[in-house]
Amino acid sequence: MEALARAIATAPRKRAAVAAEIALLGVGTVGSALLQRLDRLHGAIPPLRLVHVANSRRSITTGDGIAPAEAHDRLATASSSRDATLDAFDGSAPAIVIDASGSEAVAARHADWLAQGVHVVTASKLGQGVSLARWQAIQSARRAARTQYGDAATVGAGLPLLRSLRALHDGGDAITGIAGVLSGSMAWLFGAYDGLRPFSGFVRQAREAGYTEPDPREDLSGEDVRRKLLILARAAGFPLDADDVHVDSLVPASLARCAVGDVDAALDVLDGPLRERFAQAYKHGEKLRHVARLDIVDGRVTARVGVESLSPGDALAAGQGTDNRVAIRCDRYDAQPLVIQGPGAGAGVTAAALLDDVLRIARSTAL
Repeated sequence: MEALARAIATAPRKRAAVAAEIALLGVGTVGSALLQRLDRLHGAIPPLRLVHVANSRRSITTGDGIAPAEAHDRLATASSSRDATLDAFDGSAPAIVIDASGSEAVAARHADWLAQGVHVVTASKLGQGVSLARWQAIQSARRAARTQYGDAATVGAGLPLLRSLRALHDGGDAITGIAGVLSGSMAWLFGAYDGLRPFSGFVRQAREAGYTEPDPREDLSGEDVRRKLLILARAAGFPLDADDVHVDSLVPASLARCAVGDVDAALDVLDGPLRERFAQAYKHGEKLRHVARLDIVDGRVTARVGVESLSPGDALAAGQGTDNRVAIRCDRYDAQPLVIQGPGAGAGVTAAALLDDVLRIARSTAL
């Protein structure tokens, strides 16, 4: 026993892990859910230290760390600035920046931060889902600086979509098709719509439940789904630009021109066209779904977003609630596609996806 005690006493001590310093930009619904998760991470390995928190009006920075449970109260008493989200970080840059802001100005900085040696984790589709030039800048910056870009939360709120596509592509599989219900709000709308009650009523119900944006035209236009399809396509090795994706918007010109305050009263313009489309689908025993589709035939790539009438046996016709559902076809999944399904919306699952990426980066780089 004495010999064992001496051996333990003289054994080399394992060096304590150095905390990875993180900055959180955006403390809205998703950012707040992330703060709650960070607050529960007592004794996490590797440890994380929150050193910067900001919203569009205020920011706080301290090398001593910010208790996640106190972040909102401390922000409330911080001095305000024009765009605090982009305030310079005091002292040395944090190891990981988390973008939960949904800000175009913040997304425009992703490549710069990566080039400076800062890892970026984001839920925003405005980094990799807009212009091809911005996506290329992000890829070039992370490769040159050997930094990492955590984007699992951008499509499917953490479902293993991007990871699966990249693994298939990197393993030499030729991707021949990607089709998916990529919007939680649109999944709910077309899953609930019965062709009897007005479609506009379902839109209002979805908005009140928090499934759509406060202005539901952002969901109905299909632009959000276009960004998601671009992210998936680029991950699969197809560097499409935004104009390469055809979007069939559900928003007619008259509704698009409405002021925000007049949108609710104008939603009835959707009812007639959707009733007709539902009746046609019902006549053929099919279901309406809002689908993003990428097809590769003889090397030619086509991409589109819009409402489709699907047979009951189609891989995308199932699902429930706000579930995302994606079917991937490639060399190994040719006769029958690989189908990935699960919750694709919600602050909780999105925050969990962000934290997963943060922990993965911190562990892999031993920050």
